[in-house]
Amino acid sequence: MPSNPPLSATHFVAPIDETPLLGVDTVSIAARKSNLYLDAWRDVRGRPLFYISGAIILLILVVALMPKLFTRIDPTYCNLDLSNGGPSAAHLLGSTFQGCDVYARIIFGAGTSLAVGFIVTALVTLVGVVVGAIAGFYGRWADAVLSRVGDIFFSIPYILAAVVIMSLFSSARNVWTISLAIGAFAWPSTARILRGQILSVKNADYVTSATALGVSPSKILLKHVLPNSIAPVIVITTIGLAAAIVAESTLSFLGVGLGSGTISWGNEISNAQGQLRTNPSSLIYPSIALSVTVLAFIMMGEVVRDALDPKARARR
Repeated sequence: MPSNPPLSATHFVAPIDETPLLGVDTVSIAARKSNLYLDAWRDVRGRPLFYISGAIILLILVVALMPKLFTRIDPTYCNLDLSNGGPSAAHLLGSTFQGCDVYARIIFGAGTSLAVGFIVTALVTLVGVVVGAIAGFYGRWADAVLSRVGDIFFSIPYILAAVVIMSLFSSARNVWTISLAIGAFAWPSTARILRGQILSVKNADYVTSATALGVSPSKILLKHVLPNSIAPVIVITTIGLAAAIVAESTLSFLGVGLGSGTISWGNEISNAQGQLRTNPSSLIYPSIALSVTVLAFIMMGEVVRDALDPKARARR
């Protein structure tokens, strides 16, 4: 009886034209790139709120950087004959109690208020990112120490701390002093958010793979963990800039902000509070400028937050 060949020796191979590659087996070279930030950019481009807030912010930045394009009146020139004067051809928004042009002081005050906002935001972001990244990634004693330090600063209201600091340095009230007074106590929230985000990212598979390949911890933090954890910080930074501008105006309104010789929206509101009944325009117009600016940055922050959140994008 002839013996049959073993089954393992028999091979059946179908012709290639009968077994086309499925879609999961092919790689589309022409497919457009996609990641968190590209998807966020494509999302914000379809949001009208992004263009509205962006146009307002751009206009305010131009006013702050080039105020002489919008007025030729010297904001420091005051004529008591024009005290509490109403709107006219020469003074579009009227005059203050000291006879200064309200419109000119609003235009030139934009640069000071925005400068404080950007300096505070840069300081808060720098300190918050460094502290949050080290505490979240390295953990152990570094996390314990930095978290307790953050808790101490977080328990102190930064407005109250800024009031105390500005009272102590009453002879040096300038943009840098008030920015440091606010920023020195406003960073813990940024550090907390980044620390929590890093704790959820550092155990991802790509971090484990990089560790197995022998990549140093500092390179893993800078090249892999931090870029994938920074999205919430971008959102809080945008909204925090508006909060910094409000903080400067609050301190100036309380009389412990910028010096009386410095033109800012907070100082203008503070100087005009006594003329609310006799000349409300000197208080209303700087308040409107401040409110519109803060609202624009908050709207931009809301748009960025929704764009960087895949769940929010899916709900819309």
